[in-house]
Amino acid sequence: MNFTRWSARLPGTQRRAATRDNRSSVPAARGEYAGAGPGSATPDGNTPKAFGEVSGPASEPAPGPVLEDLSARELLGRLPAPVALVYGPDHRIAYVNDAYAAAFGPRPTGATAADAMPELDELSLLPLMDQVLRSGTPRTVKSRKVRNGSSYTVTCTPVATPAAHAKEDGGGEGSESGVLVYAADVTDHAEAAERLRTSERRHRETAVTLQRSLLPQDLEQPDDLRIAATYQPGGTDAAVGGDWYDVITLGAGRTALVIGDVMGRGVRAAAVMGQLRTAVRAYARLDLPPHEVLQLLDGLAAEIDASQIATCAYAVHDPNEGRLVYASAGHLPILVRDEDGSVRRAEDPTGPPLGTGGWIHTSGTIALPPGSTAVLYTDGLVERRSEDIDEGVAALERALSGAKGSPQVVCDRLIRSLGVTAEHDDDVAVLVVQHPARTGANAELFHNASLDLLGGIEAAPRARAFATGVLTSWRFPVELCDLGVLAASELVANSLQHGTPPMRLGLRRTDRRLIIEVTDGDDHLPRRRRAEPADEAGRGISIVATIASSWGSRRTPGGGKAVWCEFALPQ
Repeated sequence: MNFTRWSARLPGTQRRAATRDNRSSVPAARGEYAGAGPGSATPDGNTPKAFGEVSGPASEPAPGPVLEDLSARELLGRLPAPVALVYGPDHRIAYVNDAYAAAFGPRPTGATAADAMPELDELSLLPLMDQVLRSGTPRTVKSRKVRNGSSYTVTCTPVATPAAHAKEDGGGEGSESGVLVYAADVTDHAEAAERLRTSERRHRETAVTLQRSLLPQDLEQPDDLRIAATYQPGGTDAAVGGDWYDVITLGAGRTALVIGDVMGRGVRAAAVMGQLRTAVRAYARLDLPPHEVLQLLDGLAAEIDASQIATCAYAVHDPNEGRLVYASAGHLPILVRDEDGSVRRAEDPTGPPLGTGGWIHTSGTIALPPGSTAVLYTDGLVERRSEDIDEGVAALERALSGAKGSPQVVCDRLIRSLGVTAEHDDDVAVLVVQHPARTGANAELFHNASLDLLGGIEAAPRARAFATGVLTSWRFPVELCDLGVLAASELVANSLQHGTPPMRLGLRRTDRRLIIEVTDGDDHLPRRRRAEPADEAGRGISIVATIASSWGSRRTPGGGKAVWCEFALPQ
C-alpha cells in the first residue's frame, strides 16, 4: 500500500502555500533596500525601519519546518494518542501509529478491522465507522472502555484520497475513501467520574435507607378504619427528599393521620423529617386539636433548621362524629371519595409551611362517612414541570373517582394512573384511609350507646344501671361487664364532682375493644395521683387506670373535656 496516496488533506493548504511563497520573496525585497541608510525612503515613500534594524546575514533566523513539508505519516507518528487509518467498506488497515501499536499491539496492513482490530469492536466503533464512511461526517463517542480497563474518547473522521477527489471532479476511476480513527486516553477522567458516581450512589442509598428507617415500619390499624401507605423515592438522578406519613391511634377510637414533605434533598432532609415525625407523635399524645399541633411544629421546625421548611397536613378521625378535623401547613388538600364515586376536596384553612413562623393556624372539617375513602399525598404525586400543579390535583381526583378495592390497591392504582415510575424525578408518599361501610354480621360487632347525665346525685346510679344493661345486651362476659360498670361509675363520679354540665356517658364497642367515655363542660383535665390513706377522694382515676387497658383525657372543641378508658375484648 502506497501510504502517500492516503496522506491527509489538511485544511488551509492553499493559504499556507501562499505564505511560504511570500516568505521566499522577502530577501529580494531586502536586497533592494540594503544600501539605503537610516531615514532612506522606500519607493512608496515609507521608511523601512524594521528591515533596517534587523538587516544583515547575522540576524537572519534559521528557517523552521513548514507543515506542508511533513507527510501525514510523520504527523500521525508523532502523536501520543493512538491513531489508525482504514479504507474501503471493509475498513482495511492502511496504517497505525506507534502509540496505537503500544496500546493495542501491531496490526497487519491490509487486514480488515473486524478481523485484526478487536478493540474497535469492544469500543462499538465498527457500525459508527460505516456511518462515517457513508455520510462523510465525523462522529465522536465519549469514554468507551476496552477489555484492559482503559477508557478512550474516539473520533472517526472521513478521509478522501487525491484519487478519490479526482473521481469526484470527473477524473479517473479513483480509489476508495477511508476513516481516520483518533483515540484519546481518558482513563483517569473516567475513573474519577466512576468514583464520583459511586460516591453519589452510596450517598443516595444511605439517604434512602435513613428515609425508610424513619418511616413507620408497620402502620397502626385502627378499629374503624382501613389504612395503607406507599413511599417511593425518586429515580437514580433525583436525590431522596423528606416525604413522610404516619398513623397514630389516640385512644377512644380516634386516629391521627399525618402527611408531610421537607423541602430539600438528601440525608439532611431525611434527618429533619425524622425529627419532625418524632415531634408529631409526641404532640399527638397530648391529644391536642390539629391546629395546635401544627402551631407547636412550626416553632420546632425553625429551631431544628432555620434554612429548612416543610409542609404538613394533620387530621384526626373520630368514629362518633364521622368526619376528619384537619389543619394544613402549606400542604396539598386532602381528597375524599364518597361511596358513589364523587370526589370532594378539603379546602381552606391552609397556612404557610412549617418553619416560617408568624401565623396562627386554624382547623377545618370534612365529612368521612362509612363507605368513603380519604387520600393524603405529597407533591411528587401530582407536580409536573410541564403543567400547573392544579392540573395534577385534578388528574388525581379523576383517578380517585374510579379507584376501588382495598386501600393498598387504591394506592397502587393512583401511583400508576399519575404516571409515577421508578425513574420519577421526585419522592412520592401516599396515605389512603378507608372508612368501611359494615353490614350483616360484621356490623353487629360495632355498637354505640350514650346517656345524658341530668340531675344531681341520682345521675350516678342511673349511669350504673345504663352501663349494666348495655354491656349485658352486648353479650360481654360477666367479668368484663363488672369491670366496665365499675369504670363507668368512677368516671361519672369524677365528672359529677369536678366537672360542669352538660355531661354525657358514652359506650362504644368495636371488634377489638370496649370504650367508655364521659364528657362534661369543664376543661380541667384530671391526672392520676397517689391518694393518701386518709384521703376520702382521688382514687377514681387510679382505679380506672388499674383495671382498664388504657385511659386518657382531652379537651373538646366546645371548651369542655372528655375522659375515656378502653378494655381489650377477649379473642
